[in-house]
Amino acid sequence: MSEGVNDGELNGFTPEEATQPRVVVLISGGGTNLQALIDAQSHDELGGEIVAVVSNVADAYGLKRARDAGINAVALPHREYDSRDAFDGALIKVIERHEPDLVVLAGFMRILTPRFVQRFMGRMINIHPSLLPAYQGLHTHARALADGIDEHGCSVHFVTEELDGGPVAIQAVVKVNKDDTEETLKERVLSREHLIFPIAVRWFLEGRLRLQGDIATIDGQPLPPGGMRLSHEDAAAELDEDDESR
Repeated sequence: MSEGVNDGELNGFTPEEATQPRVVVLISGGGTNLQALIDAQSHDELGGEIVAVVSNVADAYGLKRARDAGINAVALPHREYDSRDAFDGALIKVIERHEPDLVVLAGFMRILTPRFVQRFMGRMINIHPSLLPAYQGLHTHARALADGIDEHGCSVHFVTEELDGGPVAIQAVVKVNKDDTEETLKERVLSREHLIFPIAVRWFLEGRLRLQGDIATIDGQPLPPGGMRLSHEDAAAELDEDDESR
């Protein structure tokens, strides 16, 4: 009978634990998309580890979410810096201290300097509440309703120097109902953000999603301009929504 081997030990050799890809998340507010990423991580569905959450707002509720999950939470108030470039320089130092494989903007309400974008180009993604390239910038739901469009949604895209203009990885569609208000539309779009954001992060951390030049690729193949698109029906089924046409 062979002698027993201690757990984690083989012939006197103890292998090192494989390190998971590292993620730093930037937020400015409540952090519901951060929570979606934390939840995915807790179910081993993120493909890596959130090692730090950084906010430019000292009392952002998302920092509490991070602390509650045992994640390093860092407040870096932008108003304490004399210029946008000075703040971005400090933010770069904080991020690089954590050696991330991916930087995730989850409701980070700052326009980034070219210096910052170039530092993390190709390994920084953002979630935006519209079907890009439509409705770049703010107030996307109000603008969509004002235009009377039939479909709205959200996008995950690589961050480039053009505001909300980087190549799109994945989108999710929501039908706009005749009786929608800005709040009801925002709620349904937000549920889709929570659905697709962890997927995009996992794709990147698994090495499947990449930025090659100015094109997003999945498994080495170029993605269309709108990225992978989840239809309203498929998203509603994933979210167990009642999909009654109105």
